[in-house]
Amino acid sequence: MKRKVAIIGAIFVLLVGVVFLALKGSGEKERANNSIRAEMGSIVDKALAIGQIEPKNQISVKSKISGIVKRVFVEMGDSVRAGDPLVEIRPDPTPLEFAQAKRQVEIDSVNYQNQRNEFLRIKELLAKKLVSQQDYEQASRSAAEAELRLKLSREKLSLIERGKTNVAGRKVESVIKAPITGTVLERKINVGDPVVPLTSYQAGTELFTLADMNELIFRGTVDEIDVGKLKEGMPALLKVGALPHDTIQGILYKISPKAKKQENATLFDVEIKITETGSSLLRAGYSANADIIIKKKENILVIPERLVEFVEDSAFVQVKDTTSGKIKRIRIKTGLSDGLNIEVTEGLVEGDILVEKPPQEIK
Repeated sequence: MKRKVAIIGAIFVLLVGVVFLALKGSGEKERANNSIRAEMGSIVDKALAIGQIEPKNQISVKSKISGIVKRVFVEMGDSVRAGDPLVEIRPDPTPLEFAQAKRQVEIDSVNYQNQRNEFLRIKELLAKKLVSQQDYEQASRSAAEAELRLKLSREKLSLIERGKTNVAGRKVESVIKAPITGTVLERKINVGDPVVPLTSYQAGTELFTLADMNELIFRGTVDEIDVGKLKEGMPALLKVGALPHDTIQGILYKISPKAKKQENATLFDVEIKITETGSSLLRAGYSANADIIIKKKENILVIPERLVEFVEDSAFVQVKDTTSGKIKRIRIKTGLSDGLNIEVTEGLVEGDILVEKPPQEIK
């Protein structure tokens, strides 16, 4: 009796094992038969640039005279033409500066009068032939120099008192005007703010930032892996974060000859000229990504690159025979790749069924 029970148990275990192996083999066969057809399509090889939209030319407006902001004529976003008033600066000299300028005018006035009288006296003596021509010329030069010093001190006093003067026919005033035609991007001062002038030894207070918004460009960076493939004149498609449904077109026109390090990555600066915006309104500072088109092929035979087995210089795929159902390994020749799909130039035709290898199980 015990022997029969043991035999029956052994037969049962054997049957369970057979069923398990059959199911497992069926599952593996099903996974192995996961197939994909070779189809006609297109492949674009592109490099990614990350950056933002900026004006090509952007300038900072500064004052050449010191003082306090009296009036502001424009606001951020206003359009201005070259020569339009931006801000008026009211001179605000210290008591010492004003006193020095005032006294200097008085000193130079007295000196000029003395030199003028001396010149007239020498001129009379020359007429009587009591002095030489050289003495006369020296007196004339001294009088002329004294007159120039007086004019300079008066101009300085006028600039300190009223914020305007006239030097050699050139009008100098405290109203700062727009140097270019463009848009006010930033207004950095308010009424009452002090203004430090721009000189050869100090940067001066930045009043406004102006730019021509009709000439926008993309400035960004490209990884060193891609920069060797790039050439000036390549087309680019820009995707702006603030305009997710719009695609902006451009042309690559500048590649930096020098790399820079950023977060342990080696990057190169690039600039893309925006050629078409469509109905989109671009603003300075928009973050954007640019796909720079390196090479593009259309109407070619395309398969997923994951199906290709590369062995040294050769490429192989698993193809299923539509008649017999058998799977065979064949050699193919590949072309352009975008990292996901790859072009097949020889070895396959449209409609061929490729078999995808099942993923290896972790044991």
